Amino acid sequence: MTQHQQVLKFGVAGAGVMGRNHARVLTDIRDVELTHVFDPDAAVAGGVAAAYGASPVTTAEAFVAAGLDAAVVATPNRHHADLGVALLEAGVHVLVEKPIAATVEDARRMIDAAKANDRVLMVGQVERFNPAVDAVKRAIDGDDIISIQITRVGPFPPRMGEVGVVIDLAVHDIDIIRHLTDSEIVEVQPQLARTRAEREDTALLQFRLENGVIAHITTNWVTPYKVRTLQVATRNKFVVADLITRQVTEYFGQQADGSYQTRAVNSWPAEPLKKELEAFAHAIRTGEPPAVTGEDGLRNLEVALRCLGEG
Repeated sequence: MTQHQQVLKFGVAGAGVMGRNHARVLTDIRDVELTHVFDPDAAVAGGVAAAYGASPVTTAEAFVAAGLDAAVVATPNRHHADLGVALLEAGVHVLVEKPIAATVEDARRMIDAAKANDRVLMVGQVERFNPAVDAVKRAIDGDDIISIQITRVGPFPPRMGEVGVVIDLAVHDIDIIRHLTDSEIVEVQPQLARTRAEREDTALLQFRLENGVIAHITTNWVTPYKVRTLQVATRNKFVVADLITRQVTEYFGQQADGSYQTRAVNSWPAEPLKKELEAFAHAIRTGEPPAVTGEDGLRNLEVALRCLGEG
């Protein structure tokens, strides 16, 4: 890459928790300038824009017309498609937060708009850029995976309104499973419970992949503390990762007497969101397919909706 390249003008739509994170990280990336922040709440848009030296806008129309090169869509899920399609049709590259959209039909609309306008559409599956996930992918490279188990639990998040744990949390893990196996989920066996919320707040999800791997996700909003663990069993080793501390351990060489060896796997310190946004900018500059495509987002959504009995 050259020392000085064209500066990409970025906008962020939706100034909630994720939108504010994107705004913060964008100001720290080379050859990228955050120029606009859109939120229908003028006070919120103004506050976030002022913090990062951007202009606030309060309508989707103004945001689409802002002359952006690229935009992050971090609005509520039900608005992803309409705003995303409008941006793509205006020639703006789009990074849309997961899940790609609220419905499969909406996801397809976005994918089609990106193709028709030759723009990059990337889905914000941030765990794909977690250094621990990367370390696990490297550790199991070339080995036959037998099973994957992921636990993603914690207390009820005050910000959740419209979706339950499957869309909010399990979509991360559905993506990790597809990423680690390079295969598609063909069978789903979901068990859901609703205890304290309007939507499901506890889910046990079992999957079988096309290549025979089996996988299990435990996710809930009823655990008082956060746990994010990933365990992968292969023919030759067992790899355990803590996605919060990013500690990754490999267990191998099991003997008849029950003894085995362990080694720590290096995972490099990096902010996943920064790596994700840099990957998006890279796809825009090179024309290469983005790390997480619209089709990836669609597959993840399809599996999640099947788990909810809506697919």
